Amino acid sequence: MTGDTQINPPPESTGPFSSNPIRLSVREWLITITILAGIAIMLPGIWWVLTPFSPDADYRIPYDQSEDYWLYRHYTRSATAEEKTLLIGDSVIWGQYVDRDQTLTHYLNEQAGKEAFINLGLDGTHQIALAGLIRHYGRVIRDREVIVHLNLLWLSSPEADLQAERGVRLNHPRLVPQFGTPVPSYTESVSGRLSVILERKVRLLEWARHLRSTSFDNTNLQVWTAGHPYASPLGSITFGISDSDEHQEPPVRSGGTGRQIQQSLPWVDRETSLQWEGFQRLIEVLRARNNRVSVIVGPLNEHALDDVSLYEYRQLLHDSRTALADMELDALFLPLLPADLYADTSHPVGPGYALMAEEIWEWFASRPDSSPR
Repeated sequence: MTGDTQINPPPESTGPFSSNPIRLSVREWLITITILAGIAIMLPGIWWVLTPFSPDADYRIPYDQSEDYWLYRHYTRSATAEEKTLLIGDSVIWGQYVDRDQTLTHYLNEQAGKEAFINLGLDGTHQIALAGLIRHYGRVIRDREVIVHLNLLWLSSPEADLQAERGVRLNHPRLVPQFGTPVPSYTESVSGRLSVILERKVRLLEWARHLRSTSFDNTNLQVWTAGHPYASPLGSITFGISDSDEHQEPPVRSGGTGRQIQQSLPWVDRETSLQWEGFQRLIEVLRARNNRVSVIVGPLNEHALDDVSLYEYRQLLHDSRTALADMELDALFLPLLPADLYADTSHPVGPGYALMAEEIWEWFASRPDSSPR
């Protein structure tokens, strides 16, 4: 027809109609999955190789990375590269109220005259958490000299012992047993517990949490982006390790708490204590890996206890001495420090750590086959 444009019908399709995304064959999917899996497995290790990390003798895990277990895992590898004595414990070993050059490890190295001790303490780790920490993230600690600090303050109440079901601020929940061993204070959902177990098994997830702590203010990407709407997430990623030496200031600058506050602590029975059970698991894990394990106990601030609490605490000390002997553990019960050398109920200030180091060094160096490494 004149002036009309003829529209030809589309050619008949020779295959099934689909949208624009690339279609992969089964073989191509397998290749893609293999490549992605390889990247996921290798990336955390490559990241560590690219991360500048040169800990000195006074190094300790930064306070703001206390729950960065990826960093703790790699730090233990560095710590076990040489045959030095490892100190494991909570904030008393870490040094809650002091600088790096005032910790127990620092003063022990002074006593030894060389870098013979390493601080593997982690802030906030109760005895149950310590058992999980070493079981899952300290696997390279084998065939080593290890000193474990037993802080009996974790048995000072049902709340501290994690027996209470409510009103407990639980430190390091991802380190407690997720199934099998009941911890009443741990109320995470089943799905949450499964995610914790998955993170322990999949290094990529563990590394992703490390990335949150170093680059995204310990938040997930969604929360961080909302708080930094104009910032690029890629631009915030860093390979570095925090060099912060942040720590808490002592609540009382002079005189200690012992002469001002008398505490009444409802101690729990060691036989039914969850924290003592956690301590036993920690010792079992270390011994199963052929470590030579010793224990230091205290010194708790007895000046801060009322008469009843002090009596019950000393009964617990006596009971603990018998229990450690039954476990065939070489243990040192540290003597009480002067009141003004405590910052609170269990943490010394710098000069207190120096006195503790003298006691520990005399005990440690005098034992058979215990020459400092």
